[in-house]
Amino acid sequence: MSATLSDKAKKFRGLHKLPANVGARIEAAGPGAFIIPNPWDAGSARILAGMGFEALATTSSGFAYSQGKRDGTTTREELFEHCRAIVGVVDVPVAADLEKCFGDEPKTVAETIRLAGATGIVGGSVEDATGDDERPIYDFTLAVERVAAAVEAARALPFAFTLTARTENFLHGRADLDDTIRRLAAFAEAGAEVLFAPGLPTLEAIREVCAAVAPQPVNALAGIKGLAFSVAELEAAGVRRISVGGALSRLAFGALIGAAREMKEQGTFGFVERAAPTAEVSGFMTPRKNRAGAG
Repeated sequence: MSATLSDKAKKFRGLHKLPANVGARIEAAGPGAFIIPNPWDAGSARILAGMGFEALATTSSGFAYSQGKRDGTTTREELFEHCRAIVGVVDVPVAADLEKCFGDEPKTVAETIRLAGATGIVGGSVEDATGDDERPIYDFTLAVERVAAAVEAARALPFAFTLTARTENFLHGRADLDDTIRRLAAFAEAGAEVLFAPGLPTLEAIREVCAAVAPQPVNALAGIKGLAFSVAELEAAGVRRISVGGALSRLAFGALIGAAREMKEQGTFGFVERAAPTAEVSGFMTPRKNRAGAG
């Protein structure tokens, strides 16, 4: 293990105000929230890091779209290669959206965390969504067992890996706040450092979740249309970390779709006026001594 990886891991925990020792007790950390934006490829990662964000997290949907796939259909090795690509071009800590950890059984979850730790990421997530429309959420006992397996694997890594445990109730039509809190509390008891319930419908619901699991840090998703609460609002509700999921990639793809429609339907190229200047984009990328072409 390199010292650089250890330093990144400690910095990442510090952003959450988590103790550097993964087994230490979490104390109340006071107010404060940070944004962890979600790049979908190496270029977007360079831009976000270059803009000054202190940490990044991958997005499963954004990455899948960049590969011409639907969310949830990439393989574990494809995701790991994606993680390595992003870690390789930025100096900030990177966490990963590991979806359901590519399997149902706790032993598969543990294996995914162990292998993910070798990619250079310093944190990752495990969620309780099954990927099966007939039974979208794992039953409570299995969900907790999966998180416990992830915790055990994370703590066996040679650096302070920060594990986020997610319950996906509200993204799958299960608008049960009590069950959501019950699951998050159990995930915290199992050892997860950060908790996440994407899709909570109101600030009051977010506030209730944060209060129920305090002092455990909570991540909030700001990438859902109609639920784009501000940093100040989320911070006041008790949120520690704010991510945007696939929203940035969808924004970029939306611009592409709009430009394509303009060309196809109108035969014009007005979108060029809205494009970022080549020099600005290039400024975030790796310097090149011999540059050929302007494409």
